Amino acid sequence: MPTDPVSRFLAALDPEHRQAVGDRPRGEQEQLAAAWERELEADDELDTLDELSPPAAEAEAARRVLRRETE
Repeated sequence: MPTDPVSRFLAALDPEHRQAVGDRPRGEQEQLAAAWERELEADDELDTLDELSPPAAEAEAARRVLRRETE
């Protein structure tokens, strides 16, 4: 399992988004990964999902971060 935030964030993305984010400069990837980690820490709803399925919680947080970025 990846341990650095960017690798963990990329692993949480669906394949299409993983490729698109993976093609971005490292600085942008780090910013998205930091936002993803904040989302995981801050959202109580994700805490509940994390207890049931950590990968599902990580994937949902990743979707939210990307959705906010495009708004």
